[in-house]
Amino acid sequence: MKSLLKYVLILCYLSFTINSSIAQSKNASNATYIKAGKLFDSENGKILSDHIIKIERNRITEVGRDILIPPDAKTIDLSEYTVLPGLIDGHTHLMTLDDLNDETPMADKLLFEGDALRVLRGSKRAKSWLENGFTTVKDLGDSGSFLDVALRTAINEGTVVGPRMFVSGPIIISEGGQVPGLVKSHRAVISDEYTIVRSVDDAINAVRIHVNQGVDLIKICANNSPNNTSLTIDEMKAIVKMAHRYDKKVTAHATTDLAVWEAVTAGVDGIEHGYEISDTTLALMAQKGVALVPTDISIPLFHKLYDIIDFKWNRELNLKRSKDRYQDRLQRAIKAGVTIVTGSDNYLDFEMPQGEAAKNILVAYHEEGMTPVQILSSSTYLSAKFMAKEKELGIIKEGAYADIIAVKGDIENDFIATIFNLVFVMKNGEVYVDTESLFEEIIVADKVLQSYVGDYELSPELVITVSKSGNQLKAKATGQEEYEFEPRSENVFYAKGEDIRLTFNVNKEGQVAGLTLLAGGRESTAPKLKE
Repeated sequence: MKSLLKYVLILCYLSFTINSSIAQSKNASNATYIKAGKLFDSENGKILSDHIIKIERNRITEVGRDILIPPDAKTIDLSEYTVLPGLIDGHTHLMTLDDLNDETPMADKLLFEGDALRVLRGSKRAKSWLENGFTTVKDLGDSGSFLDVALRTAINEGTVVGPRMFVSGPIIISEGGQVPGLVKSHRAVISDEYTIVRSVDDAINAVRIHVNQGVDLIKICANNSPNNTSLTIDEMKAIVKMAHRYDKKVTAHATTDLAVWEAVTAGVDGIEHGYEISDTTLALMAQKGVALVPTDISIPLFHKLYDIIDFKWNRELNLKRSKDRYQDRLQRAIKAGVTIVTGSDNYLDFEMPQGEAAKNILVAYHEEGMTPVQILSSSTYLSAKFMAKEKELGIIKEGAYADIIAVKGDIENDFIATIFNLVFVMKNGEVYVDTESLFEEIIVADKVLQSYVGDYELSPELVITVSKSGNQLKAKATGQEEYEFEPRSENVFYAKGEDIRLTFNVNKEGQVAGLTLLAGGRESTAPKLKE
C-alpha cells in the first residue's frame, strides 16, 4: 500500500505548479534540537561545551557547535546543564526485591509470589530505573522462567514504561543453585528459577534453550555463593563455545579468585562481583579483554542496611573493612588495565525506589577512587561496548539512539550531588523526566482544534480528512493510511515520524479557509470544503 506521503507527492506534482525556490526554503523538519551547555563525550572521556544535538524520530542525526536551528523547530534548552548519554546499569534483577530481614527470600519468591505478580512488580521497578536516568539495563537472572524476556517485550512494545533491557534468562548454574539449605525433596523447585546443568551436554543444550527463548546474553555462576558447588571448567568452556557460536556474550558470577580464574580460563567475556581477585588473575583478565562489573555498596547504603537490620556490632569497623576491600580490588583492576563496567546488583529493599538505590553504585565507585569521568565512561560507553552496542547506546553521536539525560551542577567537582540532581531523561526520543519544564508541551484550545476538523481538497481525486484526537489531530487521504499530527504552534502541526507539516490558514473573519501541506520540500494549498 502506498503511504500517504508518497500518494500526496505524486498528485501534488501532477496537479499543482510549485514555486521551487519557495519550496526549497521551507523544507519541513520534524527534528528536535537540544542545546547542551556541557556535553559528555563518552567515547573519548571528555566534557565539551556549547553543543547542539539534532534528533529525528528516535535517533541522533547530528552533533556539533554550528548546527542551525530552524525558527519553528522543537527545541529543548539544556544550556544550563550537563548533558550525558543515558546511563547503563550492567547488573540488575528487576524481578527481585528481597526483604533484608527475611531469612528465606528465595522461598517466598518461588513458592508464593507467582509469575504474573512478579512481572507486574518488575515493571514498576523498571520504571524506577528509567526515572533515575538509567535508559538501559542488563538484567542477569533471578527472574523466573524467562520473565525478563517478557518484560523486555512489554517495554519494547510500549505496554509498560522502562529502560531498554538486555536479558540473560535464568542463570545457568550447577546443582543447588544459589539457595542454601533447601531440603532434598524440594530441590526441584530450583529449576523454576535457574537452569541446572549436570554435564557438558547439559551445558550445551542449556545455551540452545536460552537462545531459542530470545535472550541477549548468557549468565553463569562460576561458583554458587552463598551455596557451595560450582560449574566445572569443561562445562563453562562448553557454554562459552556454544554462546559465542550464536554471537551471545557470557558473563559469570564469580566471587572468589579461584572462581574468577576458572571462568576467565574458560573464555567468559565478563566477571560479575569479583570480590576477591589476585593480581595474577587481573592480569589474565586484562590480557583476554574480560570486563569486571564491581557490584559494591556505597557508604550511605551501608548505613541504611545497618539501620534496617538493626546491626549490633561495630558499624564503622565493619564498613571500613568492606570498603577497604572493595577499593583495593577496584584500584588494582584499573591499574592492571581491566575494563570496568557499572553494575548495581540492586535487589535488596533499602526502603527507597530501587532505581535510586541502584544509582548509589556510582557513589560507591567515587568513594573508592574512580574519577567522575571514569565513572561516567563505565556507566555509558564501556557498558555499551561490552554489549557490542557502542555505536547506538551510551554515546551521543550521529546514528545513536536518542537516549539522553541532563543533570544540574558541577559534574567534575561535585559529582555525587550533581549526578543525583537529575532534571531530564529522554529515551528513544521520548521525554520521560522533565523536572524544570525544559520541554514545554504546546496546548491548543479544544475550540481551535475543533475548527480544523473537516475535509480539504487538494484535487478532485484527493481529499484530506482532518479529525481531532485529544490535543492532537489526525489526517488521512481518501482510502489511505492515517497519520497523527502534534502541534508546534496554534496553527502548525507536524506528523509524528514523518516530514509532513500542516499549516491551517485563517481568513479575516477568523474562519479556517484551508490548509497548506508541506511534504518532501513541496508546498500545496487545499481549501476547506464546506460541510
